[in-house]
Parts: sequence; structure tokens; C-alpha cells
Amino acid sequence: MSEHPEINVRKNEADSQYEIVVGGEVAGFATYTDRDGVRDLPHTVVDPRFRGQGLSKPLIQATLDDARADRLKVTPTCPAVERYIEQNPQYRDLLA
Repeated sequence: MSEHPEINVRKNEADSQYEIVVGGEVAGFATYTDRDGVRDLPHTVVDPRFRGQGLSKPLIQATLDDARADRLKVTPTCPAVERYIEQNPQYRDLLA
């Protein structure tokens, strides 16, 4: 059972980031920039209070799934996103 039963990822277009929300609190975010059909993913952060709980994985997965739904390619300039794609080959087709 998850330590945090209420985990949601939402897109915050005003701040150009995806946010992972745990129990109503933003626990981390992944920034993005869209240009010419490519979503650049430069930065992923999990608040120190929430680290070590595997929250970056659902955050990155939701970000990549949304890029796919938007028919965008991705540039994983964030090392965590790059590593996630390397470990999850079903996302390699998204690479720009």
C-alpha cells in the first residue's frame, strides 16, 4: 500500500510545469517548454520532505503520457527524465 493514498499529477499551464500533489500539497514538479512540436523537459524536483518515496516516477510518467497524448516529441534535458526513458523503452519513440 502506498504511503500516500492521495497522489495526483496535474498540469499547471500558468507555470509551465506538471505538479505531483500528495494529500493536497505540491510535493514536486517537472517543468516543460513546448516549441515546434517538441516538449523540452529541463527540470524535475521533488520537495526534500517527500524524497525517497518514488514520487518522481509517476510525475515523469504522467508528463510523458501527456506529451504522447498531445502528439509531441520530447527532449529529456533533465537527467531524471532521460534515465526514466532509458529504463522504460516504451517511451523511446517520444525522443526528438
